[in-house]
Amino acid sequence: MLQVTTDDTHAEDRRCDSVLHVLEAQLASPMQDADALMAHVACAATAIGFEHCAYGLRLALPFTRRKFAMVSSYAANWRARYLEAGYLCVDPTVRHGLRSTTPLLWSDALFGSAPQLWAEARSYGLRVGWSQSCIDLRGRIGMLSVARSSEVLGAAERQLREPLLGWLTQLAHRALAPLLAADEEVRLTPREREVLQWTADGKTSETIAQILRISVNTVNFHLKNSIEKLGASNKASAASRAVASGLLD
Repeated sequence: MLQVTTDDTHAEDRRCDSVLHVLEAQLASPMQDADALMAHVACAATAIGFEHCAYGLRLALPFTRRKFAMVSSYAANWRARYLEAGYLCVDPTVRHGLRSTTPLLWSDALFGSAPQLWAEARSYGLRVGWSQSCIDLRGRIGMLSVARSSEVLGAAERQLREPLLGWLTQLAHRALAPLLAADEEVRLTPREREVLQWTADGKTSETIAQILRISVNTVNFHLKNSIEKLGASNKASAASRAVASGLLD
């Protein structure tokens, strides 16, 4: 088991802080693909003490049959097996991450509801793990998981590592979410946004026209454009999609 003493704590903090500052600069560089960015995140995770890491993103839309995207440094065979077996649907770390941003330490008890998943993950060297999610204004939920094959994550080490891992989670989400959700990006004009805000409040086109001092035809024109941009079937669906995506905040 890794022992973290008082004498080495400050040196370890400085080293890991330096690694994360370098990562922050790397992630701020011109747009790269998700795998290239994940490689930088994986290097930082290694420096913090973990052999493997993965980042998963749940998109805000659609409301049914939610879309997920994932990049990781896990073995290719394990990535394929995870998808093939549908483990995303039973993974307790994912269930936790969709409901809470509290850091989560992997354990036998945690995976009690998915023993096959836990046994197979451990066979690939994912024996000691930690996960944390974050939610952004676009309604996207991202989760970073780090794992290693040995050395239990004890209380002293967790106290040292957790702030660094929380920082790493935020950096990963900030860099990777826009790339993984690029196809979902919608841009509304200021007037489209304004009309949808009133629509979300239950106002009719006639009432919105009076409020904004424009014609009903103009209101409906902006609603039609918004419906098309958001891939909605009607104005109520467009308004709900815009709200869920953080476009009206």
